This record gives sequence, structure tokens and C-alpha cells, in this order.
Amino acid sequence: MATYAEEKPMFLAKKFGGILLLVLGFVITAYGFGTESNGLGILGLVLLACGVVLLILKIVRRNQSAPL
Repeated sequence: MATYAEEKPMFLAKKFGGILLLVLGFVITAYGFGTESNGLGILGLVLLACGVVLLILKIVRRNQSAPL
């Protein structure tokens, strides 16, 4: 599943990975803090942060190639 922009394949792996990390991060954070397990809560927050970073990198990369 690739789209072509300027004859370069752009795979959606970062977008899917970022969304998957966000969902897993939310679930693990809620479970960890709900059961008073700080380790799982912190792990969930780290996964959330990684998901946000991946999505931001995807957006920045897409916007760099489009001059105004």
C-alpha cells in the first residue's frame, strides 16, 4: 500500500504505527493507573509519547515537500 509523491514511495507505516502506539498507550495507561501499578502507567505514557512523535514526524515530512 504505497502512494507516490514526486516519484518516491511513501508507506503508511509511521501513521499506522503511531496510531497503534497511541491506542496501546491509552489502554495500558488506563489499566496501569486503574490498578495502581505505576510501572504500567509510565509504560503507557511512554507509548503515548512515542505515538505522538511518530505522527508529528509524518506530518512534518509531508509538509516539507509542499512549497507555498
